Amino acid sequence: MIKRHAYQYLRDWKEQKPHKPLILRGARQTGKTFLVKDFGKTFTNFVYINCETNDNLKKLFRGELSIKVLVRNLELLTDTKITPNETLLFFDEVQEIPEVIKFLRYFYEELPDLHVITAGSLLDFTLDNIGVPVGRVSFLHLYPISFLEFLDASDHQSLIDEILHHPISQPLNSAIHEKLLNLLNIYLAVGGMPEATQNWLNTYDLPTCSKIHHELANAYRQDFQKYATKFQMKYVNLLFDRIPANLGQQFKYTNVSQEYRKRELMPCLDLLSKAQIITKVIKSAGNGVPLGAEADPDKFKVIFLDVALSQAILGLQAKDWLLFPEETYINRGAIIEAFVGQELRAYSSPHTQSSLYYWQREDRGSSAEVDYLLENGNSVIPIEVKSGTTGTLRSMHYFLQQKIKSPYGVRFSSQNYSIVDRIHSYPLYAIAKIADRKFIS
Repeated sequence: MIKRHAYQYLRDWKEQKPHKPLILRGARQTGKTFLVKDFGKTFTNFVYINCETNDNLKKLFRGELSIKVLVRNLELLTDTKITPNETLLFFDEVQEIPEVIKFLRYFYEELPDLHVITAGSLLDFTLDNIGVPVGRVSFLHLYPISFLEFLDASDHQSLIDEILHHPISQPLNSAIHEKLLNLLNIYLAVGGMPEATQNWLNTYDLPTCSKIHHELANAYRQDFQKYATKFQMKYVNLLFDRIPANLGQQFKYTNVSQEYRKRELMPCLDLLSKAQIITKVIKSAGNGVPLGAEADPDKFKVIFLDVALSQAILGLQAKDWLLFPEETYINRGAIIEAFVGQELRAYSSPHTQSSLYYWQREDRGSSAEVDYLLENGNSVIPIEVKSGTTGTLRSMHYFLQQKIKSPYGVRFSSQNYSIVDRIHSYPLYAIAKIADRKFIS
């Protein structure tokens, strides 16, 4: 069974007094339902209500009624006692009955000791339409399985401890370094979608994992009709299929299609972002924190929800990571860059939806780019991703010369740990080392 780091946050939420009803957010098929059901085992009673399949539930939320009457009706509907401090009440697929979200404020105000969680597919569209009870709910964001979660599920807890505590100034033993790179190769092939990851852990059958990736991609395509108009469907489908081919570069609508214009494609790209299928990496001047204060929302790169899904859509062979790892690293540099972004999000605080930034100088005849920027206290840390073992860091050095609030830069590559001048080099398997440590400790 795959243990999610978000589980500890649920445990902390359970012990908080007072606690607010929790809205669990994340893309479809990232494991929200499984996580809450597993967490429900820590309560005396667990009441699971699927708003999509329970036809009688809508009737309970009609008209004006007190929260105590609602809870009593839920007890009668589910034949389960709902007791504050002892029961977890979970409304799944809550987008089907938005009135549930409106009632969360009354759970908080009138039954603060009852633990209530809601989750659903495409929930952000519902929240935009009806709003949220401001100050009366908490949020938790769930992303695909991270590399550390993959290691934990693979019974490599000692390797996790080594990654989190290994000193940057000392190279890791070469045999252990190679072992971790080999495990990373598997992760890059399998990805972080729970169904595919669990299949690998059960069977070690990569073709079946690839089949699951294609099925997931088709499931996302089928969802388009739920949030895109008929007029928009062709644009959303086109973006979904073309975005993986445009990873690692500033996004330009002309690279997606010469036939359709920005005004047609831009709203549809925003739909995919709201569905959390894609994430924008926004350009920032990087002079200081917060990075968003100097962001240019019109200039951005895009990464996909999961690296394995990206490769499935592109028709790339997942087995190449295992059979020809060195060549695959070199040939799939954009995938590696997207992987780093995926990991940075996975280890960020789950209480807020994380933002990603990059830096670019666009002087005529003298371009430079840093793949990611990370806030570290009052400092800005530039990050460059190298898919191979070679490559200059000219852009990184230029950035460090220009930005006085950046004490050092970080390089992620397949090389071992090292510090040379102001460049801290980490292996690609150690992204968690520089992320939000509280989330992974």
